[in-house]
Formats: sequence, C-alpha cells, structure tokens
Amino acid sequence: MAENDLESTAKELVAPGKGIWATDASTPTMDKRLTAAGITPTLETRTMFREVLISTPGLGEFISGVILYDETIRQRTSEGIGFVDLLQKQGIVPGIKVDKGTVELEGSPEEKVTEGLEGLSERLAEYKQMGAKFAKWRAVISIGDGIPSQRCIEPNAQRLASYAKFCQEQGLVPIVEPEVLMDGEHTIEKSEEITTAVLLNVFAQLKEQKVALEGIILKPNMVLSGYKCQTQAGLEEVAQMTIRTLLKTVPKEVPGIVFLSGGQDVILATARLNEICKTKDLPWKVSFSFERGLEGPAMEIWKNEVENGKAVQSALYKRAKLNSLASQGQYLEEMENEL
Repeated sequence: MAENDLESTAKELVAPGKGIWATDASTPTMDKRLTAAGITPTLETRTMFREVLISTPGLGEFISGVILYDETIRQRTSEGIGFVDLLQKQGIVPGIKVDKGTVELEGSPEEKVTEGLEGLSERLAEYKQMGAKFAKWRAVISIGDGIPSQRCIEPNAQRLASYAKFCQEQGLVPIVEPEVLMDGEHTIEKSEEITTAVLLNVFAQLKEQKVALEGIILKPNMVLSGYKCQTQAGLEEVAQMTIRTLLKTVPKEVPGIVFLSGGQDVILATARLNEICKTKDLPWKVSFSFERGLEGPAMEIWKNEVENGKAVQSALYKRAKLNSLASQGQYLEEMENEL
C-alpha cells in the first residue's frame, strides 16, 4: 500500500466524532472476564457474545474501526456472515491485534517485553487478505520501585517500531500502543515523567526505523495518578498533564491519538477524555480506543441470556455515543442518565 493510502486509512480511523473499539482480548483474558460475569467460557459463548456486540445497530455512527483478535477475525455469525463483513457493512474498518503477549524481562521479572515479531510479516499478509486494514501491538511498562529501567523501555520501543515497519510494508496502518500502567501508588508527576520518557524512546525508534509517521496511530495511556495513590488528580489536572506530555513527545505528522481506557472506571474514563478534548488547536486528532470502557457494562448485562441481547447492544451503543461526544468535548455527566 502506498504511503498516501496508509495516511488515508489513518485519517479514516480518527474521523471527527468517532473512535476505535478494541475487542481484542486474548482467549484466556476473555475467558476470565466471562467467568467473572458468571458465564461459562467456551468457544460458543465467546462467539455469541461477540456476535451480539458486533451486530449492534448504528455502531458505525460512533466507531470508525474495531480491533479484533485472531480467533474473532475468523468467526461468523449464527447466520454464517463473517464478523469482518458485518463490520464493513456498517462502514467500520476491521483491524487486528498481532502481538503475542508479554514475557518477563531477563534479570528483572517485574518488567515485561512484548513478543510476536517472528513470522509477523506472513501473519500480517494473511490478516490483510482477510480484510484487516490496520493492526495493533501493545507494550506494557510498569511503574514501581526502581522501574521502569531503560533495559525495559528500549527493547519495547524497538519492537514497537519494528512491528510498525512490518505493518506499513504489508499495507496496514499500525496502531502503536506503549501503555504505561497506572497500577500502583505513584503520583501523577511520576506518571508524566515515565510516560514522557517512554514516548520519546518510541518516537526515536520509529524515526530510526524509518516508519512513516503520517501512516500510524498512537494509542497511549492518559497521564493519571497511580490507582492506589492517596492523592488523585482531578479532571483538569489530568487533561493539562496529558496534553503537556503529548506536546513534548508526539510529532505533528502523526494524524491521530486514541487513548486506551486502561482499567479506569468507565464513566471516569469518558469524563477524562472529554476534558482532554476540550483543548482546541492540537496538532493531531484526539479520540478513544477503549475495550472495557466500551464493552464492560455490556458484559455485565449479558449473562449468556439471549433475551438480554437488545439491552447488551443498547449498553454498547450508549458508551460509544457518550465517548463520541467526549471526543468532541461535548460530554456532560448528566447524559449518563438520559440515554
């Protein structure tokens, strides 16, 4: 795919008022969530739940793209329609998660590096044939006593850049996701410091490996207080420090930034996104790429009961609409009770 085609797809993914839905949980992760919701995890229950969600009427009004998992991109509805075809009928761009998860960093078991580069080009070519137009790779950086180390930040940045290069060579837009985890007691100032360091390393590697920045999407964490920190930053402080971090680190050539929800309370994630998106004249489009921040409430409702299908779809539609409004700085908390 030519560079201008990559750029066109990237811009489509960050169209005004739209965000990306990440329904790309691995099979073990999905099974844990189903179990926690009181549902017996099987291939059938995973397929049924995903079918209900992907079939939500009107989803394309607020969702530009959907990140699928290897199992999901191959699945079909009970009527034999491929999930990819179902998305495309709504004008939604199909994407695929391609990393293979994390392993412990040698000599520092509390730190992780992401695997999946081996055979990646061949996998990307297959996914493209199946209809994917973009991909995603997640790196995970923890904050703690003496970590993250540069020995962790550097290889994760290198692998993110290598993945992005492979994607563009195969004609897929890479979503670059360096997630600094907010688990822990660290302050928002520490979060800003580490997020800044991680993003600087990532963009240095992207430049080193000659990745076309016009044809990528960045999926970072918001800059937050650690979830166990005694002092929790308010909406305005989160927005100011997140924007300050991004302005220091993200080149203007990048067409869009889509925030991950990272285990935040769903309403709080929407409110924080809204506060960030109130800022005008940023050099990139800013939106969301949530997983639990979109589908979490729907899973709680479903309970593997067919008659709950419409309520599940309504819950997903509601969160997609509210986050769409937040991506335009137009969300109000009272809307939670109005939709």
